[in-house]
Amino acid sequence: MAHPIDKKYYIDRKAELIKKFEENLRQCSPFIFAPYGEINAFRIIQETRKTFEELIPQIPYIGGDENNLTRNLIASVSSLALYQAMKKHGKTAEETGKVLYNAILTQIGKPRLSIQPHEILTPEQLDERRKKDAERSQERRYPDDFVYTYIVGNGKKFDHGYDFTKCAVLEFYHSQDADEFMPFFCYLDFPINKVNGTGFSRTMTISEGAEKCNHRIKIGGETKVEWPPPFLKRKKK
Repeated sequence: MAHPIDKKYYIDRKAELIKKFEENLRQCSPFIFAPYGEINAFRIIQETRKTFEELIPQIPYIGGDENNLTRNLIASVSSLALYQAMKKHGKTAEETGKVLYNAILTQIGKPRLSIQPHEILTPEQLDERRKKDAERSQERRYPDDFVYTYIVGNGKKFDHGYDFTKCAVLEFYHSQDADEFMPFFCYLDFPINKVNGTGFSRTMTISEGAEKCNHRIKIGGETKVEWPPPFLKRKKK
């Protein structure tokens, strides 16, 4: 059953989105200035700001606050804005990916946002919420949403996982002529989980032609990160 699309959802939250975007951009700035110099870096950063604002009203509505993955989609738009700005100034998708990768890894060891006591859920409650979110995605309420299933782990190799068969980011990037950047954005899941202290693994992605993205997560596990990404090494062989 189709649900109403809130066309003003992102526009109404523009100030909030820009504030978070600026935080992310500050993390990236040293890795733009270092290789490209002050003048070029300033131009890229200004272009990134302009591009992000232009993208805000174009972000697909996938349920707003009721969809936990809305924040992931918004985060992908920050990265997309940087990619489009970098491309406009003659930089590659790989260069953009490396800027974001390095920026994320600077957060290792830094304090994380604390969870309020009333927000803490038991493992059982978390499993139930994840399962319900996945089931809701299968209803395909919004045409541009993610679609995925929740996978219960055995606690040994992984604790839980997700199999994504439809990716909102992939489709939005495609509409923005950013297909070449998508694998680099996907790879950022690894440094993000490294920062969070979570073990993360994945053996396939839709962006590389697979039928699904198989995310597997081990709480307290170790995530291996490297640059260049494995997919790029395979491509260059």
